[in-house]
Amino acid sequence: MEEQACPRCKTTKYRNPSLKLMVNVCGHTLCESCVDMLFLKGSGACPECMVPLRRNNFRVQLFEDPMVEKEVDIRRRILRDYNKREEDFASLEEYNDYLEEIEDIVYNLCNNIEIIETNKRIEAYKRDNREVIQRNKTRVGRDEYALEEMLELEKAQEESRKRELEELETEHKKKKARDKQALIEELMYSGKDAAQIVSEFAEKAEKQREEEKQLPPPKSANEFSTGIKFGQTADPSLLPVPKSDEGPLFIYEPLIPYTEGPTPPPASDVETMGYIAHIRSETPQENAGGFTSTLACQRALQEALQCLYFTPTTGIGVGL
Repeated sequence: MEEQACPRCKTTKYRNPSLKLMVNVCGHTLCESCVDMLFLKGSGACPECMVPLRRNNFRVQLFEDPMVEKEVDIRRRILRDYNKREEDFASLEEYNDYLEEIEDIVYNLCNNIEIIETNKRIEAYKRDNREVIQRNKTRVGRDEYALEEMLELEKAQEESRKRELEELETEHKKKKARDKQALIEELMYSGKDAAQIVSEFAEKAEKQREEEKQLPPPKSANEFSTGIKFGQTADPSLLPVPKSDEGPLFIYEPLIPYTEGPTPPPASDVETMGYIAHIRSETPQENAGGFTSTLACQRALQEALQCLYFTPTTGIGVGL
């Protein structure tokens, strides 16, 4: 196996065991000292491929092969935007074509094939799928948060279990010390046979060792990582509201508005009669919140026709 070495200063791990190799976006490695020397004047380029580099893009090399390091970085960067899932596609074939497109992009960027065209292809995809990308990022963020909460809960349970076992071990040591002192005192002041006393204490010690082997089961967790308790010991203010006795069923009565004006057209006529021709269509975000252009147009017509029959003298509507 080829020994890891800096391609610029030729320093190897054998000569310098504390050698730390750094890698950048181009996939070529440099040791930490050469990176500092490269950016003494504020900017630098890769000594092998002359690609302009940034100091903050250097990271510690994790894999022995720098090409693997480069591919991992590119794949991580591409998957941040190419984050569609199988349920986002109409068929499995479309999803497989999408995965194949990702692999083509990663292969081109890793092997410096059609870099400019591939980057234009990525930018076009990001521009055409901006809303889907943002929605999936939010979904991934929620999944990661839930996973982080679960890991924190498991970590808290492990720490609690570790403290419990340490306390149990300390208690066993104290008990052994007390038993040893009791044996010495009984041998000194008791009138019984010494062999019998030692035999009794040996049997008692054997029983204690058997009990120590049987560790108590871990306590069930009673709170989340945020400190909010759950289960039977939960805060009463956080428990579900008790179910009350159900009364009579609600009977819906349609609302009859008194508008003092002409009756506005129904929603079905708003579109057919051309009222909506000059109203912009709703965006997917507005539609998700329950907003439609037809609803906005109908409300505008209601406000425009309201109180047209109102007279300030009598306060009642008059027919036209």
